[in-house]
Amino acid sequence: MLLSCAPPKDMSPSERRSIELFNGTDLTNWKVFPADAPAETWTVRDGVLVCAGQPVGYLRTEGKYTSFELELEWRFDPSKGAGNSGVLMRVQYPDKVWPKSIEAQLQSGSAGDIWNIDDFPMMTNRDRTNGRHTAKAHPSNEKPLGEWNQYSIRLEGDSLQLKVNGVVQNTATRCEVIDGWIALQSEGAHIEFRNIRLRPLP
Repeated sequence: MLLSCAPPKDMSPSERRSIELFNGTDLTNWKVFPADAPAETWTVRDGVLVCAGQPVGYLRTEGKYTSFELELEWRFDPSKGAGNSGVLMRVQYPDKVWPKSIEAQLQSGSAGDIWNIDDFPMMTNRDRTNGRHTAKAHPSNEKPLGEWNQYSIRLEGDSLQLKVNGVVQNTATRCEVIDGWIALQSEGAHIEFRNIRLRPLP
């Protein structure tokens, strides 16, 4: 059974269940930034969340989350070509481009990369890190354009793991443990999402 709201904080781990962050119908429990973005920037079609890519910004949860397992699927439209986006976690106030957060990259060919936004405290693999960017550990295992990919993200306490289509592509430690929003980027490209589910961790 999937719940539409966060479980009580005193719920035991065994009682914690998945939350449908996206209900497949509308943008309930999400907030668009910038607030004056046109309605066609984020739409829902046949149970799929569609981002037109313009203007640059994001769609973020109204609720805040600290430790969780997040699963989602994404794809790019082959008729529109490769694209760019990302999943932002522990997003901090204020809303801006781009807010302090951890980014799980979704740029075509780079899913599994980590971007550190606005000096978010964390430690990544030094051999694969250049400035704010930490490249994934393995060659891209994304599916051809038009096919659905799966991101499995585990952010538990100060530890982060990014799994793309079943392969662990990146990890980080010593991540700042702080409540924050979860956001999907509108970053100049058409992208589609579905099956966005979160399971809170104690």
